[in-house]
Amino acid sequence: MSADPDCLFCKIVAGDLPSDMVYRGDRVVAFRDIKPAAPTHILVVPVDHHPDVVQLAAKDEPLLTELVTVAGEIAKAEAGGEFRLLFNTGAAAGQTVFHVHGHILAGEITGLTA
Repeated sequence: MSADPDCLFCKIVAGDLPSDMVYRGDRVVAFRDIKPAAPTHILVVPVDHHPDVVQLAAKDEPLLTELVTVAGEIAKAEAGGEFRLLFNTGAAAGQTVFHVHGHILAGEITGLTA
């Protein structure tokens, strides 16, 4: 496993920080956002550290596919299957945690931070 010891999401993946985990697989985890911007707001995150979705796609396309597949399964279970999957890429786009994560959003969106 590739991890960054200073990364918030790496610490959550490792179990060093608490989270409301809704899915744990070998390569992907998902947990509820601590500041939800919608009735369903879950982050889907690769276990290995990748700074953003573009770098993940270039390095491990099957993992990106798995991330999206897991997001769809979670959205079906949590929100009936209709959802948005949002990846912020870069600080100017609102990314504040530089470990790729997709925001699964369902219901009315009230505000969003990364």
